[in-house]
Amino acid sequence: MRGSIRKRGRTYTWYVFVPDPATGKPRQRSKGGYRTKRECQAGLNDALAALRAGTFVEMSRRTIGSFVRDEWLAAMEMNVRPTTWATYQRLLDAYVIPTLGGVELQRLTPGHLSVLYRELLISGRRHRPGGLAPKTVRNVHVLIHRALRDAVRWGYVVRNVAAAADPPKVKPAELQVWSPDQLRAFLAHVEGDRQYAAWLLAATTGMRRGELLGLRWVDVDLEAARVAVRQPRVVADHAVHVSEPKTARSRRSIALDPVTVAALRGHQANQAVDRAAVGPAYKDSGLVFTHPDGSPIHPHLFSDWFKRMFAPRRFRRSACTTYDTATRRRRSPPGFRQRSLANGSATRPSPSRWTPTATSCLAWTSEPPRPSPG
Repeated sequence: MRGSIRKRGRTYTWYVFVPDPATGKPRQRSKGGYRTKRECQAGLNDALAALRAGTFVEMSRRTIGSFVRDEWLAAMEMNVRPTTWATYQRLLDAYVIPTLGGVELQRLTPGHLSVLYRELLISGRRHRPGGLAPKTVRNVHVLIHRALRDAVRWGYVVRNVAAAADPPKVKPAELQVWSPDQLRAFLAHVEGDRQYAAWLLAATTGMRRGELLGLRWVDVDLEAARVAVRQPRVVADHAVHVSEPKTARSRRSIALDPVTVAALRGHQANQAVDRAAVGPAYKDSGLVFTHPDGSPIHPHLFSDWFKRMFAPRRFRRSACTTYDTATRRRRSPPGFRQRSLANGSATRPSPSRWTPTATSCLAWTSEPPRPSPG
């Protein structure tokens, strides 16, 4: 395998023939701009060595922005979870493309990345002054490293320059866990709530939010006192998706204690009451934890409920909508803002068919949820 050198104006250019991966026919490739013939010969020798080793990379003006947006993200969408893909897209659009999007992929250096990380630490916040946390910047580094690793594998660049960059160091976060007394106080506080079984199940099994909201009755065996985690419901790109468990170990079967089994039986009975009250309009989703009309609960709303429960001073049970069977009229306290049950399209059943109990009302208020201080 041989190449050639030609002088063009005041500079030198080398030429080689590279087999086309699709047809096998040779295609001419070149690189110019060398000031001397000796420099051009050295560049040609490197290209020939790379061809023999199978690591030859064709010259390209492809930018970081076009690579990650048009090629890499499209490939990742088929291979990662929707939530992971949405996180990739958000980090790239917010922190990488605005700064490095116009840089050519083959001209990217570790220095580019070091400057990016420093800027993100100092002034990386988009909506207010200040920098990003070191953990967030390191997440950006991990994302760039993965994208460039695939660029090397696809033959776009010779090496992964992110391996030579210096991301910020991150100190391990100290876990904040409740004491047994705090947990007992919380469970006592939410004992009359409609979703009490969900709070208890989370406390006794460690199930994640998406795992709780994706739990189906077919995955619950009350006789054997076990639940199976099969299809979490997660939020990705402002939409709720039914996903696979986060890891292989997340797909598991969990034993239940008698107290949790009893709570789930009570929840199942309450759900049957709701089904009878709503009638034909009931949405049989098959899920364990739902709205009174059977529709799935949005994960963000579920988190809002927890914040209200976690801050007793902010949680007001009087904000539940009740129905007075004597006057046959619904009553709401001042400041109550009625919301749709599911996603904005569903409506509450008519009063003549809706008689909620103390455990089947929803704690909706006009105040935004706020975490408890401290």
